[in-house]
Amino acid sequence: MQYFDDVFGEDGWQDLPQLPELAGKTVFITGGCSGIGAFLTAAFTLQGANVGFVTLNGDLAEKICDLIEARTGRRPLGIRADIRDVDGLQAAIASVRDRFGAINILINNAARDSRHAIENWSVDEWDDNIAVNLRAQFFAAQSVVEDMKAAGGGVIINVGSNSYNLGLAGYPTYVTAKGGIVGMTRALARELGAVGIRVNALVPGWVLTERQKRMWVNDTDLQGCLDQQALKQPLKGWDIAGPALFLASSMSAQMTGQEILVDGGRTYP
Repeated sequence: MQYFDDVFGEDGWQDLPQLPELAGKTVFITGGCSGIGAFLTAAFTLQGANVGFVTLNGDLAEKICDLIEARTGRRPLGIRADIRDVDGLQAAIASVRDRFGAINILINNAARDSRHAIENWSVDEWDDNIAVNLRAQFFAAQSVVEDMKAAGGGVIINVGSNSYNLGLAGYPTYVTAKGGIVGMTRALARELGAVGIRVNALVPGWVLTERQKRMWVNDTDLQGCLDQQALKQPLKGWDIAGPALFLASSMSAQMTGQEILVDGGRTYP
């Protein structure tokens, strides 16, 4: 099931800085029409960027594109694709390139936090979860490297999770994959730095997206999370969009291979 995030119905977008350097950039986002991804799609479109994204739900993509176009006058390009299918993912990237031009910014956002126990988790379920939460990120990066090399640089942002930093229980494959994202980020930063491509991991805490609110949020768990945070406000989607704009811009020009935690101070490195 897909959940619609009414991104402009939440406070925060009005406070985003305007970064003229992002206007006209081509941004590709995986999972860009729901959860954190919907806020990222909206944030970069607000900057005047050309945003393309992939999603499993074409109807939801149209709905979020309608919402963003009504607010900004610019329409993102939503493409239905399953990121587990690497050929399909790379074809979607090619479609965005054909529409808007070479990819300048890649945000590997899509993820699935399926809960599971060790005892009854199969090999196929493990492989499927890794395909969503880690493998696709590498092959999306592979697909944009030549664009960024030709442009003299670019930005890759891999979205992690503080479930890895905290070692949270209940979804060990997901936590493993999110740890792998940090390792991959560091490896790609070293591999690609010489050609001007910066690669960083953006690591959110528990962001109260519509899916999280419908599936996992309850008063006890939320209060437990807030008790552990240094800042006592729940995290919202726009709290992640601002740091993403920072990492995509020249304000972070000398940052690469870094893990940027945005979790209200729940995790200390």
